[in-house]
Amino acid sequence: MIASDTIRLKQSIKRWILLFILFLILSGITAFPIETELSFLTNASSNLPLLMQKWLLTIYSSVKETNTHYPYLSYGTDWLAFAHIIIAVAFIGPLKDPVKNIWVIQFGMIACVMVFPLALVAGPIRHIPFFWQMIDCSFGLIGIIPLYICYKKIKKLEFTQ
Repeated sequence: MIASDTIRLKQSIKRWILLFILFLILSGITAFPIETELSFLTNASSNLPLLMQKWLLTIYSSVKETNTHYPYLSYGTDWLAFAHIIIAVAFIGPLKDPVKNIWVIQFGMIACVMVFPLALVAGPIRHIPFFWQMIDCSFGLIGIIPLYICYKKIKKLEFTQ
């Protein structure tokens, strides 16, 4: 492989990893203001199907009631947000040395796949509607795409070194 091709390959890997890091951090940060976000969603949900409107209103009412009477329970979603940010930090390794740290990409892909059984097993236990379980599954599906692209590119890069 020509040196310029190797450079382009490394740049492409970095862009995909940075995109994944950005989305992981953003998905974490959105867990902090969950009541505010749900309030906005319920107010803007008139174009959604009635079932989804009712679900959003139920979730918003539950979160609002919980935050009013038991605000310390939201500490759990704060830790969820923090965990997303910390996991994103792990992807700095592949940014610096993708071949040596390919295991982080593999870890991320495994985590994306594990979203499916969690959503499909815990969802019914927690009375989460199926359509919402599918939304949760979409995070695993969307997340694995840039990681798989990175994985394939890193494997290609591995043969150039």
